Amino acid sequence: MQVTTLRSLLFCCAMATPVISAATLEQALNESEKLSQAAQSSQQRIERLDNDSQAMLEEYSATLAKTQALEGYNEQVSELIAAQQQELQSYQEQLNELQDTQAAVMPQMRRMVEVLAEFIQADVPFLPMERADRLAALQELMPRADVSMAEKYRRILEAYQIESDYGYTLEAWRGELGEGTEQRSVEFLRLGRVMLYYQTPNGQESGYWNAKTQSWQALDSSVRRPLQKAIAIARQQKSADWLELPVKTLALEVQP
Repeated sequence: MQVTTLRSLLFCCAMATPVISAATLEQALNESEKLSQAAQSSQQRIERLDNDSQAMLEEYSATLAKTQALEGYNEQVSELIAAQQQELQSYQEQLNELQDTQAAVMPQMRRMVEVLAEFIQADVPFLPMERADRLAALQELMPRADVSMAEKYRRILEAYQIESDYGYTLEAWRGELGEGTEQRSVEFLRLGRVMLYYQTPNGQESGYWNAKTQSWQALDSSVRRPLQKAIAIARQQKSADWLELPVKTLALEVQP
């Protein structure tokens, strides 16, 4: 539109001033078109630069927001690492205390196992295989590094509890008595820890463990039926009732 107006103006001028040649007029028109095109190109470059500047501004804003977010995250991570280091230090202190405790407790637990072995050896010889196996399992457990001290202590207390419970129960079972040619199958009867009896299946032979002589001693035939009754009650084949059994006590000498 500007070119058209300029051409019209120049044409009017040419008509009014006949001294301007056609070549000069054409050259002026060309220069005008070049200036117009240059102005359009400049405007386009300005618009592109504006768009580029806007894009860069948006990218800068996004980068700044990410940077701020990363700074906040790094701060949180630093606090978390500091807290974990404190927790690790606390765990290390507890571990050191536990190691000190183990050093003090382990000898005591070993002594408890030794005392249990001595007690079983001196006790009435009932359930010898079962009690020996339990004791052997404890002795094998103590030096193991893959078992915690708490588990070892629990197993020791469990063994002590089982041995303690034997003192309050009545139990009967079948087993072998004697060795070699004298070995025979009998019914055993345990009366707490007080007495341990035996009786042959036909009831012809009965006896008890003499703690004083550390040997089996025969009983007379008068205990045949009371023993049979007690064995049946222990096996829950009869209801609980009064028992009349001979009880031998071991007198202990007390030194002044």
